[in-house]
Amino acid sequence: MVEKNVTNGKPDRYMLIIGIMLSGAFIAVLNQTVLSPALPSIMRDLSITAVEGQWLTTAFMLVNGIMIPITAYLINRFTTRQIFLSSMILFTAGTALAGFSKGFLLLLVARILQAMAAGVLMPMIQTVILLLFPREKRGSAMGTVGIVIAFAPAVGPTLSGWVVDVWGWNSIFLIIAPLAAIDVILGFGLLKNVGETKKLKLDQRSVIYSTLGFGGLLYGCSSAGSYGWAHPMTLAPLVVGIVFLAIFVRRQMRAEAPLLELRILKTKIFAYSTIIAMIINASLIAGTIITPIYLQNVLHFSALQSGLIMLPGAVIMGVMSPITGNLFDRFGPRGIAITGLAIMTGFSFFFVFIDETWIFSHLCIIYTVRMFGMSMVNMPLTTWGLNSLDNNMIAHGSAINNTARQVAGSIGTAILITIMAMVTALNQSAGELEATLRGMHAAYGVAASLGVIALIMAILFVKKEKRTDDIFCD
Repeated sequence: MVEKNVTNGKPDRYMLIIGIMLSGAFIAVLNQTVLSPALPSIMRDLSITAVEGQWLTTAFMLVNGIMIPITAYLINRFTTRQIFLSSMILFTAGTALAGFSKGFLLLLVARILQAMAAGVLMPMIQTVILLLFPREKRGSAMGTVGIVIAFAPAVGPTLSGWVVDVWGWNSIFLIIAPLAAIDVILGFGLLKNVGETKKLKLDQRSVIYSTLGFGGLLYGCSSAGSYGWAHPMTLAPLVVGIVFLAIFVRRQMRAEAPLLELRILKTKIFAYSTIIAMIINASLIAGTIITPIYLQNVLHFSALQSGLIMLPGAVIMGVMSPITGNLFDRFGPRGIAITGLAIMTGFSFFFVFIDETWIFSHLCIIYTVRMFGMSMVNMPLTTWGLNSLDNNMIAHGSAINNTARQVAGSIGTAILITIMAMVTALNQSAGELEATLRGMHAAYGVAASLGVIALIMAILFVKKEKRTDDIFCD
């Protein structure tokens, strides 16, 4: 996609385009988080096992991860309107199908349609925002994306739990589908194209290699949490994924017009930002996976109480995202990233000492401050990395960044759950509760240590830049 100003220099037109796209992204991200509280009801109503039910989230993750690497080609080949409207129509259809599903297979197909659309939306929106705004204003613009990332995951589980209790699990999708349809209508009427398309030929072999590579890796890591690392259900897809991922990388490095331009990883700033983002994403899994287990299984909080503990942190992240974006534009990434990582990592270590006596208010404060630190990290570092690329490489950079986060989150989940399970098993003689807590302590300790590594990398490699047009180039 080549940069082209289609807004006639009117800031309100910028915000209109971004607003329509972010509304769609918010709905898509919200959809990713509403299913977990509804799974018990779905399993009961559809008479399916826990293994079958887990496929509703696993399949979404797999398809989402497979679609992201292809987005660079789609963004360069098709117009903004074509990609956004096609994605939102597909998402709306999948959501409506899920709402009216009476059987497991139909619901699984619906989730796959949703994932295909969701995998395209976020990389495309990041690309559009970076093309609409000059480098010196991109931090503030990208800060608006942080609002979506913060609020949707926080509102999702709480909203889902309440809706399921009152109206049943189908109602979740029947509420989201009309919202998505409204965004489609607004897109048809108001959305303008950003950028120019290129007549690119799709490298079908790269698509196959990418699908098998990333799909195998993501599925293998997902299986590790359930079956263990030595189980054939884990080893087989991991081996397939690693082999085809190696073939995919080799092909991209040699191709004149690769599906995913991996050579931009030679740009040191982009490479550093991507690696740090991967480490952070792996670290944060402790907060999203292990914390709810602790709250409900150890402290016996309800799903609603667990959601309320995490809600203030999400609100803080949403409020802070535009502020940190503005600070990035004024001062660069170094001070913000180091401060945020120090706060995030420091308060992550508090969770190493959790036990059955901790109370609601203490946990809420610690989690909120931790997320306050997080609000200074993700979007500034992502913007710093993508700003180091030429405009014609931003679509590839966004796809690589999002793919790397997805893979790191999956690997982080598998590793932390494995550590928690192993330590818990080794301490069974201490009693079930104490063994569970020791397993969680170990997992939180590893997660906090990953934060330390990210902080050290930020101190070493994230530099304060001078404000010129080429400041972010290596």
